[in-house]
Amino acid sequence: MNGVANISLAAESRTGRIAFIDLAAQQRRIRPAIERRLQAVLDHGRYVAGPEIEELEEQLVARTGAAGAVACASGTAALIIPLFALGVDTGDAVFIPSFTYNATANAVLVTGATPVFVDVDPATFNLDPEDLRKKVAEVRSAGELTPRAVIPVDMFGAPADYAAIAAIAAEEGLSILSDAAQSFGGTLGNRMVGNLAPATGTSFFPGKALGAYGDAGAVFTQDVRNLEEWTSIRWHGTDSERKTSVRVGFNGRMDTFQAAVLLEKLAIFDDELAVRRDIAKTYDARLSSFARPQQHLPETQSGCAYYSLCVDNRDEVVARLNEKGVPTAIYYTTPLHKMPAFAEFAPAEPLAATERLAKEIFALPMHPYLTPDQVDYICTIVEAAAT
Repeated sequence: MNGVANISLAAESRTGRIAFIDLAAQQRRIRPAIERRLQAVLDHGRYVAGPEIEELEEQLVARTGAAGAVACASGTAALIIPLFALGVDTGDAVFIPSFTYNATANAVLVTGATPVFVDVDPATFNLDPEDLRKKVAEVRSAGELTPRAVIPVDMFGAPADYAAIAAIAAEEGLSILSDAAQSFGGTLGNRMVGNLAPATGTSFFPGKALGAYGDAGAVFTQDVRNLEEWTSIRWHGTDSERKTSVRVGFNGRMDTFQAAVLLEKLAIFDDELAVRRDIAKTYDARLSSFARPQQHLPETQSGCAYYSLCVDNRDEVVARLNEKGVPTAIYYTTPLHKMPAFAEFAPAEPLAATERLAKEIFALPMHPYLTPDQVDYICTIVEAAAT
């Protein structure tokens, strides 16, 4: 489950089985339509680069307002593709939050660049612009790396502070690549995720609010001139005839079956998102007096992929919830700068907000097939355990 720890996917409670993410209920709703889509792929036989790929890209563009979209193999591929296109390489510094899944750091390392870990805002759980400014200054002062890019992560579905980050990026000459792996469907002001930064990568991992039945992702651009290069990179860096390598690339393609599944899930996405947001509002109203739910920027709508909150006695609360049949998850128990694979990039000073979050945060069930009784039951158990 993408870096999650201590997860219980489903459990029995007095309100019936509660799932953390209920893909089975969703599948029952749309299975006939999905089967028709998959049958169409079997009939035309274009299992790679089938017509469903272009249809999905067109729908993603129409939905987000982006200038273009490139379907790809995963959320990680969706970060690597624009980093390759930017020419990010050895000797470059790419600034990322430490409070995120390891794919963000891995994408940077695949290019040969160095990840520089930035603290997060303790209220929004997203990259802290002031700490970004500080980290850029430290890199410039050290003189060993060239600041090249910043990758804000829209944690749990809530867009990062792109206005503040863009101002710093403009001052420092940084490219911005949005990691929207969890925020498809979110908005900031009058713009949707996918059109909040020059380049945006998202994930369609099965557990996401819009998820495939396997790995899949997409990259969005605000400039159509990127599309030819990104499309080439995802197909081994070949030309339009797919015969000659014209740049470095890799196999970053989405298979046609995943596009077929996503097209049918897109058809019900707005209905599901509305329910997710109602559940989040209920959680906020019931739990905010004694816990710390994620705060959102003004004029922001979360994509509500997950619902996480903080309490002082996290482990006790999680144990009580699981005992009472409420599955939970913890995103994330270990910040990236504390992981062995990234230890050499750890900052000299602690990332205070990140390290506190790792000790206090946990996630509640979030999906559109929770019943009102189940949501009420979850809130009641959290309140009893946390107060």
